[in-house]
Amino acid sequence: MPEKTERPQKARRSKKKVCMFCVDKIDTIDYKDTAKLRRYISERGKIVPRRISGNCAKHQRQLTIAIKRARQIALLPFVAE
Repeated sequence: MPEKTERPQKARRSKKKVCMFCVDKIDTIDYKDTAKLRRYISERGKIVPRRISGNCAKHQRQLTIAIKRARQIALLPFVAE
């Protein structure tokens, strides 16, 4: 009786994440908009990397600068409580 050979499982392709700033056609990211910036900070207080957030390189750089500015003037925390 011939043995069944298992086929190798195909790797699932995840859907490409899109930059939400490009979708909304935002040119500059405002550091005073803390509600939008909090989405890109982890629960530990770290800035979420580009591969996870799905931002493009241009907006990820702007986002990082905006988060750092908001932290300097105490709109956002440096670390989680």
